[in-house]
Amino acid sequence: MSVEAEIRNKLLAAFDPVHLEVANESHMHSVPPGSESHFKLVIASRRFEGKRLLGRHRLVNQALAAELVGPVHALAIHAVTPDEWFLTAGETPASPLCQGGSQAHGE
Repeated sequence: MSVEAEIRNKLLAAFDPVHLEVANESHMHSVPPGSESHFKLVIASRRFEGKRLLGRHRLVNQALAAELVGPVHALAIHAVTPDEWFLTAGETPASPLCQGGSQAHGE
């Protein structure tokens, strides 16, 4: 199973989201073609109600602990409640451009 599919399955099971996007953004970074190391998540779940941003991120990080110590190098998390999701009309910030990693720093 792909890393992206594993992430999706774990988040669906852990959060029963009303909305979930898992985007592999590895192609935007200096990694080999076909890599699954950089992801953006957009998740709306009732489990985030009453929790601050850091608490929401901790819940996601706990659900994806195995991936975060393994193949996933970077994870952009946009975790909102269903009400917040509908208020924003489903808009999320674009991911920043890659800063070049080791290639830009001569490593």
